Amino acid sequence: MARSSSLKTKFLRSLLYLGRLRLLRPLVTFFFKHMDTFLPVDRCYENAHWAAFHHPQPEYPLHILILPKQSIPSLTAAPLDKGLYADLIEVVQTLVAEYQLEEKGYRLITNGGPHQTIPQWHWHLISEKVNDTHD
Repeated sequence: MARSSSLKTKFLRSLLYLGRLRLLRPLVTFFFKHMDTFLPVDRCYENAHWAAFHHPQPEYPLHILILPKQSIPSLTAAPLDKGLYADLIEVVQTLVAEYQLEEKGYRLITNGGPHQTIPQWHWHLISEKVNDTHD
């Protein structure tokens, strides 16, 4: 389901596009590391290590991005920190419960290598069906 195109959404779309260009990846990585400073996004959920917000270019009726608050370029570069992963599970479980996805179905996806379009490790929580109260 398409969300309205706010200035923040347009800016994030531009960053996602720029992240595909090798020369600009350091700048995009810097932005995602300091996202709170540059672009206060409307978070769905947040804890010590992760922030979740609606994808600026949703490909599904429910499409939430979950990003670590620290700069981690890829899954293979992620630290072996149990707290980081426990907090990720907390975010996912909370969002699944909030959007009633256990009944509706959902997928949790991370991309790597040539399939990773921005130089910041992140997850996509997606569902074909959404709770009407969160449109």
